[in-house]
Parts: sequence; C-alpha cells; structure tokens
Amino acid sequence: MVYTTQKNLAEQNDIYNKERTYGPSLVIIGKRTVIKGLEKAIREMNVNESRKIEVAPEDAFGERNPDLVRVMHASDFKKRDIDPRPGLQIDLDGTVAVITAVNSGRVTVDANHPLAGERLTYELKIVAKVDGEKERVAALAEMSSLKADSVKLENNDVELSFGEKVEKDADYFINKTAMVNAILEYMPKVSKVVVKEDYARKEEKKQ
Repeated sequence: MVYTTQKNLAEQNDIYNKERTYGPSLVIIGKRTVIKGLEKAIREMNVNESRKIEVAPEDAFGERNPDLVRVMHASDFKKRDIDPRPGLQIDLDGTVAVITAVNSGRVTVDANHPLAGERLTYELKIVAKVDGEKERVAALAEMSSLKADSVKLENNDVELSFGEKVEKDADYFINKTAMVNAILEYMPKVSKVVVKEDYARKEEKKQ
C-alpha cells in the first residue's frame, strides 16, 4: 500500500484522488496527530531536512488482534439494510470495520486497522515550522480545508473572517466546526473563537 501527500507521486503510483488536497501535512507535536514512530523522527529533524525511516508495528498501528475479527450472519446486515461485500467499510458498534469475506450466509468482519501488524517505511521532509499564534491559527484552518481572509488575536480571543468569495456550502460548515474544535483543542490559551462571514446576494441571470 502506498500513500503520499505529493500529487506527482500519487499520479505515478496510480493512486491520485481528485477529491484530495495534496501538499505538506500539519503535524502537531505531542497531540498524537501522527503515529508514535513518525512523531519521534520529526522531533529529531530540522527544517529542510529529509529522512527515510522504518517504523515497527508497536510504534505504528499496533499488532493485529484476532479478537477484532468476527464472523456474523448475513441476516444481521439485511436488518441494517446493508448489502455485505468484501472491502465494504461499516460501523460496527461504533468502530470502523471492513468486510473481508462473504461465504454461505456468513460475513467475516475485521476491525483491525488495515496497517496493523505492518512494518512501515516513510520518506519525509520538514518544510517549515509554524511559529506565532496567528500562523498556528491559520495552519489549523487550512488543516480543516479553510483559508481565512484574515486572522486576528486579541487577548485570548481569536477572530477569523471568511469573505463573500468563500463558498458557504455544506462542506464549509462541516469544516468550520472542525476548525473551531481544533483551535480550542490544540491552542489551550485561546478562550473564544469568533468566525465572521460575509454573504452577498447572487445576481440573477438575465433572460
């Protein structure tokens, strides 16, 4: 399995996804935003440094747990209006699981992480260190796929503005909630987040 944050590498390996945004990923040290082995390496690196590392399962997604593999009756899925098929991800009692096999009315479901038990290889480069409170707020907004027109900090309050050119669709409101939660979680000095939004009346097309 290959995963990359670089568009050209994704295209070369036939894993390009047009729904994804490619580019550097924000890592928040000490907050478990990446696996333990990767964070350990990042702590040791400097800006503009590149490194190739191998991460053992215990420092990645853990060893495979056979207790997380269950065999269920196909009728259990019919009750949930689910057509079971290999590769389908489902919510199993609040846990994401994958159907691995369907045979004779029985469905095998695996709640292990897909990379559990795997020794992983990473090629990484530190492109920048985010310093300054305003810069960190902006970075957390971009992590939620939002780019604020302006960011203001006053005392312990944060104000972000999104002008009329920012499309306020369903994704925007979902991302806005994620952004606010991230700022409050990762920036403990912030006591309040204010989001200002501008809306303009859309011009009617002339007949």
